[in-house]
Parts: sequence; C-alpha cells; structure tokens
Amino acid sequence: MAHLLAPLNTLEAINQRRSVRAFCRKGISRETVRQLLAAAVRAPTAMHQEPWAFAVIQDRQLLKSISDRAKPVALAEMQRADCDAEVLSLFAHPNFNIFYNAGTLILICGQAANPMAVADCWLAAENLMLAACAMSLGSCVIGSASKTLNTPPIKAELGIPDDMQVLAPIIVGVPDVAGKPSPRKEPRILCWK
Repeated sequence: MAHLLAPLNTLEAINQRRSVRAFCRKGISRETVRQLLAAAVRAPTAMHQEPWAFAVIQDRQLLKSISDRAKPVALAEMQRADCDAEVLSLFAHPNFNIFYNAGTLILICGQAANPMAVADCWLAAENLMLAACAMSLGSCVIGSASKTLNTPPIKAELGIPDDMQVLAPIIVGVPDVAGKPSPRKEPRILCWK
C-alpha cells in the first residue's frame, strides 16, 4: 500500500512537491511503484500516442554500479559547463551516489522517432512526481545521469530497446528529511492581449 497520510488536492501537491536528495533506507513496494506508473500514464499525450515506456531499478547494487559509471561523465559535462565548484566537488567525491542512495530509480523512456515523445514523457514525469508527493514520498529528477543511461551498454543491461531513449530519470523513496521550499520567480508574462 502507498504511503498516503492525508489526501492532497492538486494545488497542495504542486505547492508541496520538492526535489528530495536524502532518503531513508526503507524502500518502496512494487505496488507503490505501480501506483506511480498508473499516475504517470494519465498524463496528456499528443494524438494519444503514449510514446512512453518505463524501466524500474530497485536493485541497490545495480543503482550503485550505474552511479559509479555516471559520475565521471556528469562531472566532465559540468566542468565543461563551468558549474559551481561546490557541485563539482560533490560529484568528484568517491562516496557520492548520483542517485542520493534512493532505493528506486524510474526511467521514463520515449520513442526516439516520435517528435512529441520528449514533451509527452516529461508530462508523465510531472504526474509521477506529483503522485509521489501526494503519497508522502520524495522524488528528484537526476538529469546528470541521462547521458550514461542512454549509452548502448547500459540500455542493453536494462533491456531498453535501441529505438527508445531515457528522457526522465527520477529517483523515488521515503524522504529522510523534509524538503525545503525553493524560491520561485514570479511568472514572466511576455504577452497578455
């Protein structure tokens, strides 16, 4: 059963959702993952194509192995992008886990040939993360793992077909600490006619 404490309405879930980077050791059940996936596929989809597919990784050894392979790739990308020294130092630390020791990684994959797959899969990702929040779970997009997750060896290891690409890698779990709200800018309105 899910970790639902009290039902949240849609606006509450939107306002309470946080990127969580600290998780309890306790994992989440297959049933909970199924509920999250059921929420994901309720997302809008262009021409009802539903170009998504999912890979779920809960094997902690495999998660660590992927993290170890993804860190140097992500670090090199961040160095090229001239990222903050604190972030670079975090990714360079040997004990840093790119998945923040979460027990579940859900990969939302899309059909590479479908021109709307990126948008559709990110809509599914938001549904999944809002559902996680409503179930008192934490989630975080781990974009820094995308390049590694899309390499042929990793895709083969995870059973992701060549015609699919990992678009939204999302960790999910029981938060260790409550996420803090991050400030947001007011909406920038370019036109209102």
